Amino acid sequence: MKTAAIAEAAEPLVSASRGIALPQPQAEAVVRQHDYADSAARMIIVVLFSFMAVRIGAHFLETGRLTGLLLLASEALVVVLTAFRRAPMVVDRSVRARMLTTLAMMGPPLVAPARVTPLMGDMMSAAICAVGLLVVIGGKLSLGRSFGLIPANRGIVSTGLYRVVRHPIYLGYLITHVAFLAANPTVWNMVLLVGADLAQFARAVCEEGTLAKDPAYREYQTRVRWRIVPGIF
Repeated sequence: MKTAAIAEAAEPLVSASRGIALPQPQAEAVVRQHDYADSAARMIIVVLFSFMAVRIGAHFLETGRLTGLLLLASEALVVVLTAFRRAPMVVDRSVRARMLTTLAMMGPPLVAPARVTPLMGDMMSAAICAVGLLVVIGGKLSLGRSFGLIPANRGIVSTGLYRVVRHPIYLGYLITHVAFLAANPTVWNMVLLVGADLAQFARAVCEEGTLAKDPAYREYQTRVRWRIVPGIF
């Protein structure tokens, strides 16, 4: 009955770029292709996170510094929620969306703890990172299974921290990245995290292009003005 299941999944499939339903044979092929791509994306995330865990874990055992562990905890949530996310209603699979998602997600797992003089004490950077982590956790708990990587409509969420900004998880990432850079100020880490955060800002705009096709999201935008940083963006 696998074919029937694919056909059932393909029946409501809509092209995000054109807004029209695809013919069933073409939709079935798209569903299969998306399944393969989704499985590959999840595997890449797990592998990158594993390397990150080894690096940061070894650094913590050597130095006892907490900031890296808190960043690791934030990234662990990405792995868990990606594995249990719900299927989207509309997905933006454009090259732009894929590139921004890749740039935003590849940076943090590649950062490296460094033996350099930090810009602030470990307790201070760990405290800032903890605040960012709490924002990330609050945003991801609000999303639940609506969490995803590629821009998509998995259901409109407007509760919890989503009453403050439209992308609170990205705000949490920004805070944790600032704290990690303060604790590990190297050119490598700066290039990775600044690049990832700029991609996140562009990704937020890209996501809203998909979400705004839903009248419920357009109404939500009128109630919550700021995307990521209140008063700035």
